[in-house]
Amino acid sequence: MSTGLKYNTLLRYKNIRNLYLQYKTEDIPDTVILRKYIFPVYPISRGTLNTILNIQIEKELKKFETEAA
Repeated sequence: MSTGLKYNTLLRYKNIRNLYLQYKTEDIPDTVILRKYIFPVYPISRGTLNTILNIQIEKELKKFETEAA
């Protein structure tokens, strides 16, 4: 995977995570958040959402910033 593609993917993952955190409360299941709020904007599966939530996005983005400097 090229550097630019991976960087843009991480930015998209960050947007998806922010959208998830915006609507996540204790009583709303992840599947409802995915179906109502994330899927209409970013058509991803539940497995992809779980992958996004488990990636350390900020750490990976800092790697790109240090490589670019």
